[in-house]
Amino acid sequence: MNLVIIWYALVVLCWVLFFVLEGFDFGVGLLAPLLGRDEHERAAAVRTIGPFWDGNEVWLVAAIGVTFAAFPSWYAALLSGLYLPMVAILLLLAGRGVALEFRGKHDDPRWRRRCDLALAACSAGVVLLWGAVLTVFVRGLALDAGGEVVGGGLGRTLAPVLTPAAALGALLALTAAVLLGATFLALRTTGPVRRRAALLARRLATGGGVVALVVAAASALAGSSAVAAVALAVALLLGGLASLSRRSGTRWEAAAFGLTALTVAAAVVAVLTANGDVVLPSTLSGAWSLTMDEAAATGSALRLISAADVVVLPGVLVYQAWSYRVFRQRVASERIAS
Repeated sequence: MNLVIIWYALVVLCWVLFFVLEGFDFGVGLLAPLLGRDEHERAAAVRTIGPFWDGNEVWLVAAIGVTFAAFPSWYAALLSGLYLPMVAILLLLAGRGVALEFRGKHDDPRWRRRCDLALAACSAGVVLLWGAVLTVFVRGLALDAGGEVVGGGLGRTLAPVLTPAAALGALLALTAAVLLGATFLALRTTGPVRRRAALLARRLATGGGVVALVVAAASALAGSSAVAAVALAVALLLGGLASLSRRSGTRWEAAAFGLTALTVAAAVVAVLTANGDVVLPSTLSGAWSLTMDEAAATGSALRLISAADVVVLPGVLVYQAWSYRVFRQRVASERIAS
């Protein structure tokens, strides 16, 4: 099989794993101050992601690293054209890590409350920015004939994420993160946090399903059959999630989280494959769009990194699967008498 296609599939896999695994981390960070009514409940919510968040973050490094190694031209265009949003994402990720690591370093409820608020703010900021950035993967950048992003000043890197499409992408990403976080908390906690998380997932899925049905009907009347089909599929998925969230028990809660994760994964795959073999469209001219073959490294470079990937990727997957198995027990959010 063509090594270019194989490596693009690996890039897509890394992005899928990042957005699904870090998606529930961000969702829990957002929801911990909202679903936790006191210090004990908020701490229980945060502890559900304690063993995983830094390991999940590795997939961002993997996605960026694989893009740099296998598709250097794509990497150069994206990172130069989205320099400021990417820097903001990295700073917010650092703030999220500081809030998680330093939360328990000082025995003061006000300190932990500030860390929880910082965690929620940084998580929300990262999700909104990534949602806006993902729209650029579909809509493209102002690439010239040489594959470089044209323009100067702040508008060069901020304009692509300050569009109505980017705002919609940010809103959808926030909704997805909250759903992932809510279904994960329902699966990984006991007590009041578990009940509130399941209720939130059910209400959000029901509301989202109704909105998606309205969009599907309006699109069908307007003659946009493709949009109507997508909206109807989303409505059916959200309806299934709402139904699953009504049931208690590990099997049903695992199914609800799995359905949400599968939906997010499908959305990421759809974004990264929306333009076929064009990895980054040019908003100036279709002839200047960056294709998969044009963006790929040389054949010898792809063969070299393939030899390394055969060893590294399975090891990372096995280790992460093992860590999820070790820390599979629920976290109690209710107070247990000693």
